[in-house]
Amino acid sequence: MDISINQSLLTQHPELKFGIIHYTKIVVAESPQMIKGRMQLYQENLYIEMQENPVMQREGIAEWRRLWKKLGADPNRYRHSAESLMRRISKQNYLTPYHSGVDLNNFFSLQYEIPVGLYDVDQLQGDIEIALGNEDTGYEGLNGRFNSLNKILYSYDAEGAFGSPFVDSKRTSVSEETTEALQIFYLRPSLTEENATKLLASAGKMFNQIHGGDYNIALLTNVVPATTL
Repeated sequence: MDISINQSLLTQHPELKFGIIHYTKIVVAESPQMIKGRMQLYQENLYIEMQENPVMQREGIAEWRRLWKKLGADPNRYRHSAESLMRRISKQNYLTPYHSGVDLNNFFSLQYEIPVGLYDVDQLQGDIEIALGNEDTGYEGLNGRFNSLNKILYSYDAEGAFGSPFVDSKRTSVSEETTEALQIFYLRPSLTEENATKLLASAGKMFNQIHGGDYNIALLTNVVPATTL
């Protein structure tokens, strides 16, 4: 399976960076108490922080809003997933545990202030490309409705669109039956390649400690726009 960035997208926006982590032989289950406790404490601390440093002023959230607008979408109408999570927490509407895959994915998104997607590889077909959506792009999302992805980044395989920094599709969602997963980090363009690689290594190690199995990381940029799983 090859994963690549659409060339026309990179030509227009060469600053884009995407982190890829491929996990194999993993076990997804109810989150350990340690993760549940850490996630709850992290959210409570974030809520306190946001009394002084509101959602819109946080560096990662603000940078992604600027990118959203640069790509042509309205960041006030279509909020990226990291901002949506932050806004929930700012209202003390804390995230409740779901399963280890989703819980850790949400933790990464909050920690790094970027959208992060997690996908079941068994539900993917063929190669994957990251591109910019148009009026015909969309899918049934995890939010229970059809989501249009016009002017929004999205990932697609042979069956069509399945992921984006807005909301992910129901088709490729990770469950406790998942044994092979693909994680896409929609990295901040300002992040250096060195720091981006460190971020991916840290996230992969933590996910691996909870889920077992093996993993490989890759950084997609204007210089290296593709990788093979």
